[in-house]
Amino acid sequence: MPGWLGGLVEESFFVGCGTHENRRKNEKNIFCLGCCTSICPHCVPAHPSHPLSRVRRYVYNDVVRLEDLEKLIDCSFVQPYTINSAKVVFLKPRPQSRPSKVAGNTCSTCDRILQEPFRFCSLSCKVDHVLLQGEDLSSILFRFDESELAFSRFENLRMDNSDLLLDDDDDDGPMQSKVGSPSGHAGRGSSGTKKNKSNAGFFPQIVLSLNNRRKGAPHRSPLS
Repeated sequence: MPGWLGGLVEESFFVGCGTHENRRKNEKNIFCLGCCTSICPHCVPAHPSHPLSRVRRYVYNDVVRLEDLEKLIDCSFVQPYTINSAKVVFLKPRPQSRPSKVAGNTCSTCDRILQEPFRFCSLSCKVDHVLLQGEDLSSILFRFDESELAFSRFENLRMDNSDLLLDDDDDDGPMQSKVGSPSGHAGRGSSGTKKNKSNAGFFPQIVLSLNNRRKGAPHRSPLS
């Protein structure tokens, strides 16, 4: 197994960087294929000539975009999930309370329920399966172009991590990002309505008077 592949499926991500422990937003969410280790955004300038890959977080598990991973390894038969309009693949199998006893298509390594025709729930499960079969990993590895994984892709990396995937409810089906309201105004209006309803039981007169107010020129009492 090449060092970068072993590091990618075994490394710990989204933990604080010891080198930059006094800096804000120092979570390790980037993997350096040259050093075979996880780094934080503040470490990126120290790896200018190394190929880098971004790791994201979903349902408290590490994922990588499928389009990035396919540059490195054959991801066929690994079930992808669609999150925020991007297809991602889990690096490791997600924890299960107990093995599934439901008849149907399951992961060849960890028995997680999958959709047809997929055979693996994560990259790690596929790698383990190939090794258990006594096959050579070179059959699924690609020679990648380091320029496609270059430092320049991370020069404008947002330090607030606002482009990271958000946690959502867990399920065994394809993960879809939740659809919000068509506009921000509708969302705020609906939340405001709920808030008024919840407060109505405590101060009904006050809420009613506040809701009936209209904006406009202030009304003054006539001069005596």
